[in-house]
Amino acid sequence: MRIGHGYDVHRLKKGRKCILCGVEVPCDFGPDGHSDADVPVHALMDAMLGAAALGDIGMHFPPEDDSYKDADSIILLGRVNSLIKEAKLRIGNVDITIVLEKPKLSEYILRMRERIANILETDISNINIKATTEEGLGFTGDELGISATAVVLLLSE
Repeated sequence: MRIGHGYDVHRLKKGRKCILCGVEVPCDFGPDGHSDADVPVHALMDAMLGAAALGDIGMHFPPEDDSYKDADSIILLGRVNSLIKEAKLRIGNVDITIVLEKPKLSEYILRMRERIANILETDISNINIKATTEEGLGFTGDELGISATAVVLLLSE
């Protein structure tokens, strides 16, 4: 068994799409970044790469590389999953926490879990996603940004 932890944070920007775990969440703002800025997927990729001792997403998908401009993070997650498989590892389980003051995400969680399970080629029962606020505290509480953490257990094939 190998355990990895990932963290990501992005500023929120008016007029950007809000893509979280590959699902577009309707609102007037979204995470700002070089790619689609899917914060929880970025945290998950870092957790997977960390568990496999394969570096981090910046090493594999450098933000200064224009080929990743506006990239779909779900596709990048598929590439990370391929690296994990090449290392003779597979997903045991995933636990993601999204920290965002608004909008409420409860109605999107099941679709998010389905997207992640599909791309990681694992059963949805191995994927947990939850959302929380910071009760008006800090940069997420002030609605300036979004953060996410991910923990992953990888198992040997």
